[in-house]
Amino acid sequence: MYVDYELDHIGIAVRNLEASIHFYEHVLGGNLIDRYKSEATGVESEIAILEINGERTELLSPTNNTTSPIARFLKQKGKGVHHIAYHVRDLETALENLKEKGIRTLEDSLRVNKHGRRLIYLNPVDTEGTIIEFCDYPE
Repeated sequence: MYVDYELDHIGIAVRNLEASIHFYEHVLGGNLIDRYKSEATGVESEIAILEINGERTELLSPTNNTTSPIARFLKQKGKGVHHIAYHVRDLETALENLKEKGIRTLEDSLRVNKHGRRLIYLNPVDTEGTIIEFCDYPE
């Protein structure tokens, strides 16, 4: 089974959200299109979404230094690219395709975000350590 994938966004873990937003706006010419906090279990982050030449970048800053996966990431790997998100036409079909190929997901990461985007993370053990998000935008 073949599934179409296209880049949706890149998520970047940052320590200083204000300074990072300033860089993306004033150096790279990005537009801040949304900023919000998610205190959902397993998320605990403040997120700034910027658009640069039609492409989206999410800046991720932990709001809880004990439980936030972004805080864990910053402690283990430092600031930088946290994940790459691929848009799929239908998340269920993409998940079936992954299962057929022996790729696991982090089941507890399945959720719908503030913008109605359904998402799930693939198990980094199966992706050579890269955190990959699959997402779709059901109507």
